Amino acid sequence: MRIGDLATASGLTAKTIRFYEQAGLLPKPTRTSGGYRDYTGDAITRLAFIRDAQVAGLTLAEIRSVLVLRDTGQAPCARVTELIDQHLDEINRRLAELRATRTALRALAQRAAATDPDTCDEGDICTILAMPLRATAAASESRAD
Repeated sequence: MRIGDLATASGLTAKTIRFYEQAGLLPKPTRTSGGYRDYTGDAITRLAFIRDAQVAGLTLAEIRSVLVLRDTGQAPCARVTELIDQHLDEINRRLAELRATRTALRALAQRAAATDPDTCDEGDICTILAMPLRATAAASESRAD
């Protein structure tokens, strides 16, 4: 099938299909005598897998590594499990960072609500933000002693 038909069948654009081909995710198809790409029906399955893997958060490089295993006749289940575990660990780390940031921002919001702009120290750019930095720096200095 030609690239336009594959694009329609897969729900992707021809440009995306060509990109996946250049990125090594989709094997280069044979060409017709007129020079058009001629894809097999397997390309639809492969493109669906690529789309599903991206939705799951896998990078194109990770997807390529899974496809290489499958193309060499190996079941990629262990690799996919490893990638899922790595992504879950990363998401958990990022969630912890976001929770800490939310806590800090809530404290800053409380400080901002209690701050009278007319009493701001002219030596600071913004006392709302400067105060926690000074407190953190002072605490760090006292621990270093």
